[in-house]
Amino acid sequence: MRIIAINAAQVRELNSPVQPDALVQLQLPDSGYLWLACERSEFEQRQADIQAMLMRLCQLQLVDLHVADLLNPQLPSRYDYTAAYDLLVFRRLTTDDVDIRSVTGTSAHKRSGPPILRRITTKPVGFVVFDRILLTVHPDNCTVDDTFAQRLLASTNPPEQPNVANALSAPDTRSAGARGVAANPPDLMLRIINHMVDSFLSLRRELSHQLDHWQAELLSPKTRFARWSALLEARQTLHQLAELCEDQGVAIQDWTDEHNDWSETDPPLTQAERDMLQVRSRDVLEHIERVARHVRQLEQSAETAVQIHFNAQSHRTNEIMRTLTVLTAIFLPLNFITGFFGMNFEFLPLIHTQTGLWWALGAMGTVALLLVLVFWRKRYLTRTAR
Repeated sequence: MRIIAINAAQVRELNSPVQPDALVQLQLPDSGYLWLACERSEFEQRQADIQAMLMRLCQLQLVDLHVADLLNPQLPSRYDYTAAYDLLVFRRLTTDDVDIRSVTGTSAHKRSGPPILRRITTKPVGFVVFDRILLTVHPDNCTVDDTFAQRLLASTNPPEQPNVANALSAPDTRSAGARGVAANPPDLMLRIINHMVDSFLSLRRELSHQLDHWQAELLSPKTRFARWSALLEARQTLHQLAELCEDQGVAIQDWTDEHNDWSETDPPLTQAERDMLQVRSRDVLEHIERVARHVRQLEQSAETAVQIHFNAQSHRTNEIMRTLTVLTAIFLPLNFITGFFGMNFEFLPLIHTQTGLWWALGAMGTVALLLVLVFWRKRYLTRTAR
């Protein structure tokens, strides 16, 4: 567990790594708020200590149903609230190379398809927002809390430079807004969520490149596409991602609607902080919509490529059948001539003359040439441009 104290002047980490009795001795800072980040397994093991700490600092505890939600690794994105705190579960998109059983808790089969789609998994992250405490419950071995914590610490504690030691020794009085530090727990929650959504936006180029490669194979007449199972798996994955983004958007929208209904006396926030939360919530919703729109475009693009592939195969089959039909029509009169002169009758025209063979061959060649000219005129033998 990481405990970070955040205020307008600085961001500092308390007892890292956290000692066993750190929650018992933990106190709220004189100004600012606390961010408690723990893994799901640790939250389950230290549930009683965390509840006691919340009772001592906030005079309340988490509802049992909310504790079950935070411990559920398969819970979809959702929002709930009480009179004292908000609960937001947000399923993040990740490309961590982990076993699917560690994410879903079930023995799922290994994914097929391209590496980028095999690596995409979803993990729920729980946010409990109090007035002066933000409790986040992350999956085990999750890097989001560590990455964001390092960014927070670096934002207010830049590395010292030897030639500017005197300047850095002076007290830092820059504001949280100028430093980019979240001014309150809801603001920090939205920043973390925005960071998780942006991590998927960076995958757009690789996803598009993979599907473009498949489309080129589907539409190429010189190759036979054999990765149908992988393509079907990819389409199912994209469909699941679209549903995931929809749940994410609904959860954030519910939180935003509840935030808009806050009265002036509910949470201790200034009007500027309220406006900033509205701006950040709209920004998160816009990023989620960008992800959902891109996933839908990829899904539609894959579906369109499959339809074009089968249309092209059908058109190619029709061309082959047309060519075979034309050749059959050309040789049909020739078969009739050979069959006629092959009958076992003694008296047939031209069979007892020395020039009979050449007359028959000439007639057959003339008929074949006329039929070829007729079919060429009607464009039955025209090669379709690709």
